[in-house]
Amino acid sequence: MDRSSKLILKLVIDFLCLFVVGISVLMFFLFGKPYKRGFFCNDESLYHPFHESTVTSTMLYIIGLFLPICTMIIGEYLHWRHFSGHTANVLFGYTIPPWLWNAYQKVGVFGFGAACTVLTTDIAKYSIGRLRPHFMKLCVPNVDCNLPEYQHKYIEDFHCTASGISAKLLKEVRLSFPSGHSSFSAYTMIYLAMYLQLRMKWKGSKLLRHFLQLLCLLMAWFTAMTRISNYKHHWSDVLAGSILGIISALVMAHCVADLFKEDREKHCSTEKHRTTDYEAETGVTGIQDETSPLQMRMQTYGGVNRNTEDLIRRRDSN
Repeated sequence: MDRSSKLILKLVIDFLCLFVVGISVLMFFLFGKPYKRGFFCNDESLYHPFHESTVTSTMLYIIGLFLPICTMIIGEYLHWRHFSGHTANVLFGYTIPPWLWNAYQKVGVFGFGAACTVLTTDIAKYSIGRLRPHFMKLCVPNVDCNLPEYQHKYIEDFHCTASGISAKLLKEVRLSFPSGHSSFSAYTMIYLAMYLQLRMKWKGSKLLRHFLQLLCLLMAWFTAMTRISNYKHHWSDVLAGSILGIISALVMAHCVADLFKEDREKHCSTEKHRTTDYEAETGVTGIQDETSPLQMRMQTYGGVNRNTEDLIRRRDSN
């Protein structure tokens, strides 16, 4: 198999993996049915009002995908412009620019991680079926919670009686845990912050890179907090979603993409050359005395053993 065929096979496998995860997310959205969980009439956490989202799903996905992807494309192009040592790939006689191939790898792993984060969140949502804080307001179950027989009783046999509520909202009201906004924003923004740590090497300012990383974290933090203030999720839903997103970002960055592999290799290469240069300049080496029971190391300077040098001095003095 030639190089072009191997490259095509790699692209096909990558897109197939992304397609399988993406289609699974779509199936949950179109046909998924959440677990039918009951409620307690005296559960005050379910009586909050219904509010519109401060950070809508459209805003979440556009900013969460568009901002990191554009940053990675620009970052890889600038890195290619200012640093040498990049290897071009050839596909059917056409040369793929190194920055474009590197951008594909960075964006591909990021997109795959984003899809996996959404899928993991959806599996938990549909399996648990936790009710949102505005459940009683949106559903209005056919149960008179003022009656004594329903106090401190877990009610499972009910149906919603609210008028003008779409089937989509009645489905969403059972998908509280974990918070999808929190997991997705945490994943995308923390991954972007780590990418800035990798590629932003401008030395004109010590704090600019860290300031941009702080903005990424604040966007994720703000998104998570609005899910509580809008009564879309319980605080524990947001906490679980944020932890899920953070773990996903760390796993994808360090185990799958291995973002900092280049820096580690450069650091090891620099240390190796530095050690070699030092030994060449000073002539310091190590010789192990095999006759010593302690296996002590004796240093030689310029190729002359220290013990031999002492013997010569004593002979000359005598």
